[in-house]
Amino acid sequence: MKLKQGIVPLGIFGVLVVFLAIGLNRDPHEIPSPLVNKPAPTFHAPQLNPTLASTFAPKDMLGQVWLFNVWASWCVACRSEHPILMEFAKTKVAPLIGLDYKDQAVDGRKWLARFGDPYTLSATDADGRIGIDYGVYGVPETYVIDKAGVIRYKVIGPVTQDILDTKVVPLIRELQK
Repeated sequence: MKLKQGIVPLGIFGVLVVFLAIGLNRDPHEIPSPLVNKPAPTFHAPQLNPTLASTFAPKDMLGQVWLFNVWASWCVACRSEHPILMEFAKTKVAPLIGLDYKDQAVDGRKWLARFGDPYTLSATDADGRIGIDYGVYGVPETYVIDKAGVIRYKVIGPVTQDILDTKVVPLIRELQK
């Protein structure tokens, strides 16, 4: 009787170990997003650089494949991906649009002046409403958006050189055909 009572908890423990092992082998940057393969949420936001056009909207990018990077001056992880984005911008593979998230515009401008500005342009999302529409878990997050304005890929956390080389750039090139 005691042997039968011990088998059930042991079986449950075994199942939990299998699920844990599967979870630990997944890439945390690839959390499924319900927005992938759906139209990018629309918005109109002021641009960070006041000398450029006054607002930005995703519809302005229709007909182009582009990257949408959500960042902030207070974001430590954004600093780690920034040099990679600076190099990406030099390649001119696709426009890189920034969204300064839950930040003061003056702080965002100072941050870009200090570390460099890889963005074709940056919009501001001071209250975080645009981020909510995009399902932002936290900054940084980056989206690949196709010519029709559909989100095709989402990177949660900093973009690494490996992610850029193996996932993002090949997808951009495929979508540009």
